[in-house]
Amino acid sequence: MADASDGERPFTPPYPIPHRSKASLFKRFLTGWNSWIHTLFERSYTMQMGEIRLPRLDFFIANDLSVVERVMDDREKVFPKHRFQHELLDPLIGNSVFSANGQDWEEQREMVNPAFAHTNLKRVFPAMQGAVDDLLATIATMDRSKPIAVDPLMTHVAADIIYRTIFSVKLDQASADRIYHAFHRYQKNIQPGAMLKLYGLPLFGYRGRAARAAAEIHAVFGPIVKARYDAWHSGGGEAGNDILQSLLEARHPASGDPFSYQAIMEQVSTIFLAGHETAASAMTWALYLLAECPHWQDALLAEIDRETGGQPIAFEHLRALGGVRNLFRETLRLYPPVSFLVREVTASTTMRDKLLHKGAMIVISPWLIQRNRNNWKCPHAFAPERFDDPEEAEACRRAYMPFGKGPRICIGAGFAQQEGMLILASIVRAFRLRYPDIPRPEPVSRLTLRPKRAVQLWFEDRR
Repeated sequence: MADASDGERPFTPPYPIPHRSKASLFKRFLTGWNSWIHTLFERSYTMQMGEIRLPRLDFFIANDLSVVERVMDDREKVFPKHRFQHELLDPLIGNSVFSANGQDWEEQREMVNPAFAHTNLKRVFPAMQGAVDDLLATIATMDRSKPIAVDPLMTHVAADIIYRTIFSVKLDQASADRIYHAFHRYQKNIQPGAMLKLYGLPLFGYRGRAARAAAEIHAVFGPIVKARYDAWHSGGGEAGNDILQSLLEARHPASGDPFSYQAIMEQVSTIFLAGHETAASAMTWALYLLAECPHWQDALLAEIDRETGGQPIAFEHLRALGGVRNLFRETLRLYPPVSFLVREVTASTTMRDKLLHKGAMIVISPWLIQRNRNNWKCPHAFAPERFDDPEEAEACRRAYMPFGKGPRICIGAGFAQQEGMLILASIVRAFRLRYPDIPRPEPVSRLTLRPKRAVQLWFEDRR
């Protein structure tokens, strides 16, 4: 694969230039109004453990990898997901397997585990391939005499893939657009609401507006869930072969009770959100990075042609596409879709000579850990080949966590990598990408990491 030794200088993609020193509470409030990562200062990227005192909360940012592993592995069972994260996500996913803690989480996880058999990588490949073929057909019919907005396209294809996996039906364009715009509104409202909550201020209607945006997303698939739920429980429905069917059949390990309709909606919402929003974010950034690095496009195309022999990309080909895999992994390192993971201290403890009182928040930030120069060489540079570098093997093992770590690591990590590789390889084969002569995209971190404005790219036919 091409790298800096081929005469190409490493490309450093955009990220917010950190403040020289820690900002005041007021300035942090203003910058955090739109994006978490814009509140960071220079030492945030190198410190082992930081501490911030807010009016209603003490929180600590842990970058020391031994502390990170202690918190994320949580063998002591004293670092559950923080209630603050639940408040951010409650209008979207309620009390689901993502947000639950303790025994409730263990029981929910046991109930939903059979559903994830439907995300078996070989089993789901045809659905992924169908959605990708539709994506390529859509791009081919678009007006490409001008740059195309990538974000809505990636949201549609990622949402379509998980939609087919959950419900066995395709996601139409109108519904995809509705989801894209509604989730954008949700993020724009929940972020200020979060800052107001942290500072103990009134919410001024932000949470209500976020809840209305969440309801619009639920309205897209709610009717499908309701119809199948009613049919199944009345005994008149045919058994499907998808995630929704597994949730309908699930039973509580102790009581034997099925999920209620509301509980199924919460689980479906979680799987749908996790299955499309994070993937769409990653693929948007990956396409931008490729557009800025034409030599990488050439190298990946040569790899794809060599491994496929010019045939359609099949499930068996993906394992051999190491360059495409490294592109996806490097994108997730530079732009982790979920940039901050929050845990709660439920028993006072000491870490790195700091006393953490019960109720404090511990922040584990993939964004910071994956850009820390103590972990990585040239941490802000785009260098997919680093994942084949023996000198960075330890960092890849311990300091790479876009899907989290420990028992609550994302169960869909393999699913996301397969869909990302298939989409990126298919686009590279069909189109040459160029970035227009406009300012570079600015990442903003709310619930997920997205460009402030939709990424625009030229798509040129390779034929």
